[in-house]
Amino acid sequence: MTIQTTEWTMISDLTPESAYREGADTWRLSWLPGRTLSRAQAFAGMELDELLSDPDMVHDRIAQAHAAERADRLGILLDHAIVLLHKRIVARLRDRPDESAPGPVGACDPPSGPRARCVSQRTSGPPRVYG
Repeated sequence: MTIQTTEWTMISDLTPESAYREGADTWRLSWLPGRTLSRAQAFAGMELDELLSDPDMVHDRIAQAHAAERADRLGILLDHAIVLLHKRIVARLRDRPDESAPGPVGACDPPSGPRARCVSQRTSGPPRVYG
């Protein structure tokens, strides 16, 4: 786990989530919209995201205790954090093109006038996991 921090941002090498500074000591987490945080809370949120994003930590009781403690620093329940992060993953997967589709997503029919009819081309099947 590595969280790279600058004066204005925090990013992770394990997850696409991030934190950014808005003011003197006002931070926001990409996965916790609508909440302003201190720098320490933003860092705890990034640590929490990393702990929950590491598949090797799923059955690690110590890691889960650390995750619960980080969630507590944010003033949320661990279960709530899991749900919020899961929703972010689902949204990213939904917005990402399906590489098995028979053409580019949003491919257009041959134009027959000033407007082409564009359709999303996705195949059915299990979602792909990226990362």
